[in-house]
Amino acid sequence: MAAVSLSPQAVWANLREPWCAEVPSHQIATGAVVLINTPEPAEFLAYLWAGLLANAAIVLANPSWGKREWQQVAQQLSPDRVLGEAPPVSFDPCKPKPSPGQILIATGGTSGNIKFVIHTWATLTAAAQGFLTHFDQRPANSYCVLPLYHVSGLMQAIRVWLSNGRLITQPFKQLNAGQRLLTPELTWFISLVPTQLQRLIQTPAAVAWLAQFRAILLGGAPAWPDLLAQAAQLPIALTYGMSETAAQVATLLPKDFQQGVRSSGAALPHVRLAVHQPGSTQPTPTGTVGQIALRTPALGLGYWPDTTVLAHQTWFYPDDLGYLDRQGHLYVVGRRSQKIITGGENVFPREVEAALLATGLVRDVCVMGVPDRVWGETVAALYVADQSVAPPQLRAALTGKLSAYKHPKRWRSVEHIPRNAQGKVSRPQVRAWLSESTELARGSTDDAGG
Repeated sequence: MAAVSLSPQAVWANLREPWCAEVPSHQIATGAVVLINTPEPAEFLAYLWAGLLANAAIVLANPSWGKREWQQVAQQLSPDRVLGEAPPVSFDPCKPKPSPGQILIATGGTSGNIKFVIHTWATLTAAAQGFLTHFDQRPANSYCVLPLYHVSGLMQAIRVWLSNGRLITQPFKQLNAGQRLLTPELTWFISLVPTQLQRLIQTPAAVAWLAQFRAILLGGAPAWPDLLAQAAQLPIALTYGMSETAAQVATLLPKDFQQGVRSSGAALPHVRLAVHQPGSTQPTPTGTVGQIALRTPALGLGYWPDTTVLAHQTWFYPDDLGYLDRQGHLYVVGRRSQKIITGGENVFPREVEAALLATGLVRDVCVMGVPDRVWGETVAALYVADQSVAPPQLRAALTGKLSAYKHPKRWRSVEHIPRNAQGKVSRPQVRAWLSESTELARGSTDDAGG
């Protein structure tokens, strides 16, 4: 494919979208710090381009933040100008300011603490070019139902702009209600989180519509086996990525998914992917779990205000464990920080969640460790199921599928697992609910491990 100029001015010259006419009206001083806070996609894109063309420092805000979140933002930085809705806080002009050309993307919402990853036009376009090469697709058109202020939505726009494609934005609620704005064909991509895919595939018409896309990029949170089984004939592209790497670093091609592969795929062309032994840069043997390691020009510079914490690393280690198979496909098995140590035994929540979902008795589940006076931590499960399903039944269904020490000993049934807009579990809320639970499975105190 022909090389594409990566300067914002060159890309801007090729854009012909209606919202482009609004950009000149948002004059921004060169190098200013602008905070974008709007739920309207066209307005967001006009503000973003006004900032890019002025070489401004751009801060992307989530318009659904409450006062607590905004207070966290105000403690970290102070914009020269707010584009969109005025936040419910005052900014201290003495706070440090990002440098011209830096793009701050919020992350960390599920931990309860907002932080900003520092990107640039160069890091974002490196990731977009890698995607276009991985799929060998120009133009790449995108049907976007994810928020543009989040990296998963923003990168859809960047890919479209670099490939002279089309971008359609729509609230997911409208799509889920059956409002489809076009009939896609093999130049179109759509990105979904697992909960969105689960809702859409409930109707045959939506399944037929999804089947026409080049790829359904599925990420943001782990997809459960039953969901993947239901979507087995769709052009699903399982993905692995994060805000720090401008979204995807590994993506499974739909043809492999439809042949039964359930990995996160191979590394994109702009990424060097490895799995290292804990505390070492030595690679693990094929099929052996270790810490995932990355090198990529799409890696952000750091977390505001530290502009070097990421960019100066030889390897970037996300908080994820996984392994590579002989084909170089990545399998993610869990997060290091979420590992449960119970009675000296290691338990990875994702393995337990997959086993529970595979029983067919629960529709959704989140597993984590809670403090225990005897075992240090004990395995606990928050689950969604019919009222007739009780912990003894779930425990019996796990017999022979998991070692006894991996079985949840504390349970709580809820109507839904708390998640954010990207489908990621709100772990502080889950921990609070599980800490309140006193529902123990019979025989749990007799097992080795908590």
